[in-house]
Amino acid sequence: MSSEGCFVLWIGRVAVVTLPVEIDVTNADAVREDLLSVLNQGAVLLVADMSRTTFCDSAGVSALVRTFRRAVASSSGLRLVVCTPAVHRVLSLTGVDRLVDVFPSVAACLAGPYEEVSRGAQPGQPGQPGQPESATAKVDTDGGGTAADALAHRAPAPGTGGRPDLAGG
Repeated sequence: MSSEGCFVLWIGRVAVVTLPVEIDVTNADAVREDLLSVLNQGAVLLVADMSRTTFCDSAGVSALVRTFRRAVASSSGLRLVVCTPAVHRVLSLTGVDRLVDVFPSVAACLAGPYEEVSRGAQPGQPGQPGQPESATAKVDTDGGGTAADALAHRAPAPGTGGRPDLAGG
C-alpha cells in the first residue's frame, strides 16, 4: 500500500483498512488511492477503520466521499469506524455521516449483515457472498477496537446464528 502503511485485513471478501492518525492534505490522496486499490481487488465491503484517527480535514473527507462513490459504482459497500469526537464532528458537519454508515468499533461494524448487490446474494446466509461466516463479529462493549481486535473476535458463537447478542459473553 502507500508509504503511510495503511494496514489491510481481509476477512473473506471484506477488507478492513486501518487509516492514519491524521488525514489531511499531505496524505489524503494516498489514503484515497489505498482505499480505491482495495475496492479494485474485489472487496464486497470496505471498512475504513478510523478508530485511531484524531484529525480529518476537508481533503480527508473528500477522499472518503470519492471512495464511497466508487464503492456504490462497483456495487460494494463502505462503512466507517470512528471513535474520536473531532472526527465525528467533521463527518456530521459535512453530512458524510448521513451518506456512509458510521460505527463505534470494527466489531460493531462487522456484526451487521451486508449485501452484495451485484451478485444478488441473500444476507444472513453463512457461506454466501453476501454474508460470509467470518463477517460476523462479536461486538465489543468498550467502543474501541481496531482491525486487529476484530480479527480476534470475528467468529460467531456456536448456536447463535451469528447474533452477538445471543453469544452470552
